[in-house]
Amino acid sequence: MAPFRFAVQCSRAASGRAWREQARRIEALGYSTAFCPDHFDDQWAPTVAMTIAAEATTSLRVGALVFDVDYRHPVLTAKEMATLDLATEGRVECGLGAGWLRQDYEQSGLAFDPPGVRIARLAEAVEVCRGLWGGEPFGYEGRHYRIAAMTGTPRPHRDGGPVLLLGGGGPRMLALAATVADIVGLNASLHEGFLGPAVARSATAERFAERRRWVEQAAGPERFARLELQVNTFLVQVTATSAEAGHLFDSLAGGFGLTPDEAREVPLVLAGTVEDLCEQLQRRRELYGINYVVVHEGEIDTFAPVVARLAGT
Repeated sequence: MAPFRFAVQCSRAASGRAWREQARRIEALGYSTAFCPDHFDDQWAPTVAMTIAAEATTSLRVGALVFDVDYRHPVLTAKEMATLDLATEGRVECGLGAGWLRQDYEQSGLAFDPPGVRIARLAEAVEVCRGLWGGEPFGYEGRHYRIAAMTGTPRPHRDGGPVLLLGGGGPRMLALAATVADIVGLNASLHEGFLGPAVARSATAERFAERRRWVEQAAGPERFARLELQVNTFLVQVTATSAEAGHLFDSLAGGFGLTPDEAREVPLVLAGTVEDLCEQLQRRRELYGINYVVVHEGEIDTFAPVVARLAGT
């Protein structure tokens, strides 16, 4: 099994100084990576945020979770990520996605195409980025992108380009991720970004086991053994006692139409004492192969004892 890694997803800060201090704290506490989302609401622009965080630290990886390919042309994404990968000596994790939050599209006037079209466009964008990170003249003729004999510059620090991250909740998206990415995110199936019983049913242990099987089948044994499987948590709560966590799971079960036992096994939720959380993560790594866990900025300090115990093991 791959050793545990942990990351923090951060959206904003009150100032540049606060953002830098937060990045340094994330690094000092043993987290591997600082991620930034890519939406049009109240958050920092991800490429700028990633650059500042990288400059403020020495070993912390930085990434987007994830860049929506509909918001920027892959030639631009490839160039920016190659530049940052070179400048940070290989500390970039480039997350790419097909887009899912309808509000972003409606507010910006972008067409919200059917899922199959968005996934096909993402697949082409990955080919474009990989081609431009190769250091040789690259041409591409696809349905969504056309590149005429362009040599991508600068060359990334990492051969082949930055670490590539793709994720999803359905078979088409996970099959793509399994065959082209270095890191595969196992996600619930979001319904236009809103939480509810339908989303909760897609987050059960049974559904995550199915997603692992899709990835393993699409990747094949050799490639699957090299992949990291990631989960972006929805809720993390460190409690003084296991009983407190039990009450939380019971409450979640009622609100999302799950049984209490189902709620306790949802991989997007971690609740309990530090010991409980370590046991939950170890069990989920055995069941689903998930070794890379993302928490959020409000949980940096409370989750740190888990990072101290498990990171690298």
